[in-house]
Amino acid sequence: MSKRVIQFLKDKGIDFEVREYLHEEKGARFASSAMGFPIEKTIKTLVVDVAAKGDLLVLMPGDCKLNLKQLAKLLGSERAAMVDKHTAECLTGYLLGGISPFCTKTRLPVVMEENLLEHDKVAVNAGQRGVMLIISPRSIVSVTNCQILKLSRE
Repeated sequence: MSKRVIQFLKDKGIDFEVREYLHEEKGARFASSAMGFPIEKTIKTLVVDVAAKGDLLVLMPGDCKLNLKQLAKLLGSERAAMVDKHTAECLTGYLLGGISPFCTKTRLPVVMEENLLEHDKVAVNAGQRGVMLIISPRSIVSVTNCQILKLSRE
């Protein structure tokens, strides 16, 4: 899966660095530690069902929690909830722990936590467990056409 993402980004002329690590457990905290990359710059990609909008991807700093009520409110919906593992994997075509915002099986809208734009580089999953991309958050925005919102609570 990561080969498809890497080729997609190359075709778009996006600069990035591939970082691989031994995937022993899922989650941004583990990936951050395994790569020696700051957790606040390591993105977790969440699949969320927003009642009024449908399913979407939310990109959050690894050290922050998503405020689902805030997300729903900002998107004009009554509720938002994390989807289950099976749904996340079916929608994206990626295994949990390897979900990338690029080249998903189902085209999903993307929302990014605004704090990520404070960094020159962030780490985001390349579509395979144990493979991350070091990339500009602005490049993620340009390629995914994502919406920027204030979503986190520390």
